[in-house]
Amino acid sequence: MIIIGILLNIAGLGLLCWAMFRLAVYALPFFVGMTAGLYALQTGAGPLGAIIVGIVLGAFALVVGQHAFAVARSTMLRLLMGLLFICPAVVAGYHLTLGLAQFGIDSAGWREAFALVGAVAVGGTAWTRIAMLAAPQSIGGVPAGSPQPPLESATASG
Repeated sequence: MIIIGILLNIAGLGLLCWAMFRLAVYALPFFVGMTAGLYALQTGAGPLGAIIVGIVLGAFALVVGQHAFAVARSTMLRLLMGLLFICPAVVAGYHLTLGLAQFGIDSAGWREAFALVGAVAVGGTAWTRIAMLAAPQSIGGVPAGSPQPPLESATASG
């Protein structure tokens, strides 16, 4: 029974870490949607209206952020757009790793060290995912496809 419990704990921890890395890019749209939903609730929109406002504005923030990141030609502008997505993910990764480290690590220094490593890992994952979501753009008339034509098989007759 203990072995099954340990294996299920490891699987649950792995699932939680997988979800954090998978959802790291969506920390900013979630924050925008939650803030807008709470504001709508406080202004009298009701629970259903607040949920709808939160979902719509969160999705809008995600789409606009990805589009702005994809079409930005300036490296500095692209870096700033990426940081808008990365900073909330880093904070969420730090707090998640710190919370998980408190389960098994007694030393406060080691907990902070693991939390910082987790924050950097989640931030790097968020940067990679936002960069993958942005489609490559053609610059100066150069197509975004492969620079090499596909290889064709050579035959003896041609």
